[in-house]
Amino acid sequence: MTDAAAPTIELLSGASIPVLGLGTWPLDDEEAATAVEHAVSVGYRLFDTAENYGNEAGVGEGIRRSGIERDQVFITTKFNKQWHSVDGVRKAFEQSAARLGVDYIDLLLVHWPNPEQERYVDAVKGLAGLREEGLIRAFGVSNFKPAHLERVLDAGLVPEVNQIQLDPRHTRPDSRHFHSKHGIVTESWSPLGKGSDLLQSTAVDQLADKYGMTPAQIVLRWHIQLGLVAIPKSANPLRIKQNINLFGFELTQEEVEFLSALDTGEGDITDSDSFGH
Repeated sequence: MTDAAAPTIELLSGASIPVLGLGTWPLDDEEAATAVEHAVSVGYRLFDTAENYGNEAGVGEGIRRSGIERDQVFITTKFNKQWHSVDGVRKAFEQSAARLGVDYIDLLLVHWPNPEQERYVDAVKGLAGLREEGLIRAFGVSNFKPAHLERVLDAGLVPEVNQIQLDPRHTRPDSRHFHSKHGIVTESWSPLGKGSDLLQSTAVDQLADKYGMTPAQIVLRWHIQLGLVAIPKSANPLRIKQNINLFGFELTQEEVEFLSALDTGEGDITDSDSFGH
């Protein structure tokens, strides 16, 4: 067993989240268990899953197979729109905890705001209650726009994390600025470009050659230096190991800006005012 490879960021609750973790969508239970077990052995301590992924049981199994103590890992999961009420959130927690095989969850997120339901503020209220009871260590949201967050903040609630699609082609400056202003940590899903050719781009390749790193390591280093939490998905043992082996070098500020200049705007980002589950 290795020690944790990634440094951490302190959340508003005082919980510490590693800056790099393992995403698990769309792995099935067995694939997730195998990936998580290996990831623990090479230093991962943050694992991201969701009710909608259908692999919470596999993530929990992988952690148990690894032999690591429960309090040495940080488990994040998310729940669907049917649970958007104060009481519903409690049921969502109970079911996710049962599937994971744990008695508390480190970070529980509203997966999508689903604003047509007009219930996401109640969902966050439910999360705040679970944190007060110690059933979760921290709470947050996913895919929320600043306008959604404004309504949550107006209710006197501050999500500790907003997990959004973010990569050098989708740098999301408005969201990142809003989060920073309110002490919300930005977590990047699909940090390597969601099936695009980002990792084959000339800009990324030039830096990979310069530093003797993989293109994925260059892009993940960009996330870390922007103060983001990144959760790349992989089931490949070599890539899992490579993706967390990026704390021995740094990009220059000019290189961070060079990658940020790849931004193409948010035109192809899934619109969370019209999509959700």
